[in-house]
Amino acid sequence: MKYQLRQATPEDAMAVVLFHTLAHEESYGHLLSPEFFRGRRASIPERVESRRPHLAVADPRIIAVDGTNRIVGLADAGPGRDDPGPEELELYSIFTLRDTYGTGLGAALLSAAVGDSPAYLWVLRDNSRAQAFYRKHGFRPDGATGLLPPEWEELPELRMVRTAKSLR
Repeated sequence: MKYQLRQATPEDAMAVVLFHTLAHEESYGHLLSPEFFRGRRASIPERVESRRPHLAVADPRIIAVDGTNRIVGLADAGPGRDDPGPEELELYSIFTLRDTYGTGLGAALLSAAVGDSPAYLWVLRDNSRAQAFYRKHGFRPDGATGLLPPEWEELPELRMVRTAKSLR
């Protein structure tokens, strides 16, 4: 499969929200309740409108599209939100659809979003597949943990960091 990576725009908001909804279902279907996913689907119109400003920034909001122009991957990054953070750059999210696993798309999205820069991210504690991917790319848990907000059923997460030292 061939993919094209490009910066998302506000006009992509509907496609991005639909992609994100499907990616969450594929990635977290075993971790979150059916009610959570029903709520996510019901809130698509509101999420599209709230997503538009998020896509109107210069920070990386990278989407991967296939030959039919279907979004099959997404990565976004920007200034760290932790205060103080372990690095200045945070990878906010990266998702690919299940049918792209093993194609190198995740690595291409990671490279497009943060390159080889030191960065950090938060990942679900029970998402071993994602943690293995991040370890492969130099990220390591730093001991920080947290819980997602109640609307995300307070799933436990951990922080992973890739320092300048780990890049050498």
